[in-house]
This record gives sequence, structure tokens and C-alpha cells, in this order.
Amino acid sequence: MSRRVYLDWNATAPLRPEARAAMIAAMDVVGNPSSVHAEGRAAKALMERARAQIAAALGAEGQDIIFTSGATEAASLALAGRGYACAAIEHDAVSAWCAEDLAADGFGRVSAPDPARAALQLANSETGVIQQLPEGLAVSDLTQAFGKIPFAFNWLGVTAGLVSAHKLGGPKGIGALVVRRGTDIAAQLRGGGQEMGRRAGTENLIGIAGFGAAAEAAARDLAAGVWEEVAEIRNILKNALEESGETLYFPGWETSGDHSADGGQGPAILPNTLSIVSPGWKGETQVMRLDLMGFGVSAGSACSSGKVRASKVLRAMGWSEDMAASALRVSLGPGVTKDEVLRFAEAFGAALKKHRARV
Repeated sequence: MSRRVYLDWNATAPLRPEARAAMIAAMDVVGNPSSVHAEGRAAKALMERARAQIAAALGAEGQDIIFTSGATEAASLALAGRGYACAAIEHDAVSAWCAEDLAADGFGRVSAPDPARAALQLANSETGVIQQLPEGLAVSDLTQAFGKIPFAFNWLGVTAGLVSAHKLGGPKGIGALVVRRGTDIAAQLRGGGQEMGRRAGTENLIGIAGFGAAAEAAARDLAAGVWEEVAEIRNILKNALEESGETLYFPGWETSGDHSADGGQGPAILPNTLSIVSPGWKGETQVMRLDLMGFGVSAGSACSSGKVRASKVLRAMGWSEDMAASALRVSLGPGVTKDEVLRFAEAFGAALKKHRARV
């Protein structure tokens, strides 16, 4: 029996060995980072080393990194009570705090006329579409882009960015808000002076150590061209699906209107992501069927997966309710092989043929 193939890296990436080793080592560090004795200073040094690793990978400064429990908390820290505008393509953690007043075109591209009052992601978790961020943008969700494409926070012209460790091979339950120097951040968790008074609570030292190690390893992979290899495998998958003879669409690569290829004029897309629309075959049904066949995929963001509804991202891009409900997200990572994606394409095609024969 063939081993399972995990193709849901945008939901969470497997834990990197570097992160695991750093976390195990951190378990033996006794002190509280806020304590002034030798044990506390050792814990503080470990935390600051991780902060520097993350800042270096992000192209930011260490003191501009605010540790949180994840990108969701970072979003609330950056957005709560500010009344920013965003588009419906944003992750729910962002759109929960914004008015969805910005429109996405058929390719998922968004324009923010007043960037200082707007939030706009750098890359979308479902389609992989990469945005051109406007100068002076208030907040950007960098979660899916971090570690997969080259960028530097200090060059983006963004006031605040959200990141999460588990998307790049770190542990779950740790993330950060990165801010431009001098940005006013009002603490939501209060009661202590941690994170320079911007986020109270004893820091998750074990998670932070794993985050730092994962960020450093991710930066090495990016510089070594690992994600270019992932893109090649993703393109092999897309070609195999296109050659299957089935009626399939690929949001982000095609418009929501005529579904025609863009001829190279569409947006850039993350190297690992492929959204597949199979008209009439519900995404949740696809996920369950392919799971039984040995493939881990999703019907959209993991935070909304399990809720039987059409993709709000595709609806925002102009796709119909039925088409948006028939979407599957496949996301790859380093180590996924050509053989594995071809096996997936074969299994997907067989399952789709069975579905078509029943309806």
C-alpha cells in the first residue's frame, strides 16, 4: 500500500528538525525571561536569539518583533478598533476586524485607494495569488508568503505585518506582529511589561525557540532555491490535471469570467499552491474522498475547512456560488516528489470520473 501524501502545507507545514531540536533544548532552560538572575538572563538570551533569527528572515529589526500566540492574535493586536478596510479574500482572522469594502478582480488582485486605512495580504492561502502592496499600507498578512517567496519587511512600505510559525515548519501556537519602528501598539493583554509593554504574559520560550530555528532554516531554503523546485513539481501537477481531459479551472491562473488562460498577464502565484475547481463536485466531498485514497488536501483555509460553504475567496473573485463550492486547494512543500503529485493527479482523475458517472 502506498504511503500517504500530505498536500496541505498551507494549513500547516511539517515541523522542521531544526525547530524540534531547538524546542527540546529550550525545555531545559529553567528561567523566566523577565527574571534578572542568571537563569532568567539565560532564558532572555535564548528568546532574543530567536527574535533576531526571525527578524533576519523577515528583513526586519529584532526590536520590531512582538511575539504572540499566532497570526490570529497578531491580527487583533494590529487591527482591533481601527476601522480599516479590506477585501473578502482575507483570512477570517483579518476580515473579522475590517470592513470588507475593497474589491478583488477576477484574478484576486486588490487595489487599496487609501492604504493607510487598509489591510491587504501579501499572498492568498487558497489561490496563492501574490499582491502588489501599496506604499504606506497599514497592515499586511505575511503568513503564507513568509519563507516561500523573497521579501523584506523593511522594504515593503508596510506599517505592520502578521506571521505564524507553523506555516514555515515551526511549532503551532506561536506567531508575531512585526511593526515599523515607532508604530503605536496598544496592548490587548495587560498585566505585565513583556514585549516592551505591547503584549503582557510570560513568553512561550519553547515555541519561540522553535520559531526562530524554523525561520532561519526557511531563509536558508529560500536562498538555496528550494521553492523554485517546489514550483516545478506544482507545475507538473497542473499540467497532468490539464491533460486529464476533465473540465477543470484554476483560480488565480484564470479569470472568473471567461475562464480563459491569461497569456502571462495574471498575477504571480505562490510556488506551492494550486486551487482546482471541478464544477458540480463539492469541495468537502473531494477532501473526504481523496483522504480515503491517501491524500491530505483541503477545500480552503484550514480555519474554515469543515464548514460546508463556498469559498469566500473565490466568491470575492467573481466565481459563482456553485463553482466556489467546488474548489479544492492543493499546497506542496519541499520534499513532495514528482511521483507523488502524479499519483495524486491519477487518483483525483479517477475519483472525479466516478463522481461524474453517478450524477
